Amino acid sequence: MVDIADIKEHAEIIGADGVHVGTVDRVVDGRIKLTKLEVESNAHKGHHHFIDLGLVAGIDGDRVRLSANADVAVMLEEEEDGEDVK
Repeated sequence: MVDIADIKEHAEIIGADGVHVGTVDRVVDGRIKLTKLEVESNAHKGHHHFIDLGLVAGIDGDRVRLSANADVAVMLEEEEDGEDVK
């Protein structure tokens, strides 16, 4: 069982495959709030996305490891209003 108190601000979030998914802003309402996206080409730039804590497999210092590969985890991200990112 993962202790959410161990999830640190600015920790890197990686998929089960070791691929970078995002960076922790903070934990809010049972979800990890990611820092705002900064990639110019990304249609979702400028707002926060969230990852459900149920996807967290472990915490290794400044890294949050997910149980899903990065490409799957990104598909499961939610936006601020709780809707899935498509």
